[in-house]
Amino acid sequence: MSGTAPVLVTGGTGTLGRAVVHAFSEQGRPVRVLSRRACKVGDAQATGVDSGNDLQWATGNLVTGEGVSAALDGVGLIVNCATTLGRRDLRATRCLVEAARRGGAPPLIHVSIVGVDRVPLGYYRTKAETERIVQDSGLPWTVQRATQFHDLVAQITTMQRRVPLTFAPSGVRFQPIDVRDVALRLVELAAREPSGHVDDIGGPEVLGAVDIAQRTLRREGGGRVVPVRVPGRIFRAYRAGGNLAPQHRYGRRTYDAYLDERFGLPGHG
Repeated sequence: MSGTAPVLVTGGTGTLGRAVVHAFSEQGRPVRVLSRRACKVGDAQATGVDSGNDLQWATGNLVTGEGVSAALDGVGLIVNCATTLGRRDLRATRCLVEAARRGGAPPLIHVSIVGVDRVPLGYYRTKAETERIVQDSGLPWTVQRATQFHDLVAQITTMQRRVPLTFAPSGVRFQPIDVRDVALRLVELAAREPSGHVDDIGGPEVLGAVDIAQRTLRREGGGRVVPVRVPGRIFRAYRAGGNLAPQHRYGRRTYDAYLDERFGLPGHG
């Protein structure tokens, strides 16, 4: 793979995508961001990358296919961080691999979620289907599954801030990982030959959902957490640890470190 060919990062303006763009740029690799909209003032700064030769911008839509072939022109690697809800995610993944096949078949690193084959959540089932599309694409490919990001885990609590009680699913655990750690992992994979399904990665600690809610509320000024045992197959799979990768603790930044950074307060716990 040429060291001068840019990396195309789909979803490059999203939570993970921005971190991936920054991580590759830190390694001296030119990066091309694929976005549905034209670059606006502040977009480049949001990635943490200085504008110029290191950062390119391509406008394209993975669902309609508009602009995608042009965005792939001359790239040496694709890192697919794009995601959307429902069947549109499948359409976007097919569009990307078909355009890549026509455009020289560069290696593709596809980001997925730990537990897509164990937790019967509709979004997870769709993600598992996107993995199969990549696997059957004929491209050189790598699939990296990661556990939930810190900000997503925090939202379970923060989205309830306007109600007097905060509910958390009892018996459910998470292994939150920082997006910057995931981005570093993708940079590592980019330096290897395409590897198919690689080991899942998760954060440095496994925490109960109730514990996470309590830690988050302390940073927000307090509140009461009410554990709730949620019935059904989905939460049964969560309670069984289907969303965890405890044997593959990759991330370095803990949840408390994330809260320190987010709220700017001294750590607890």
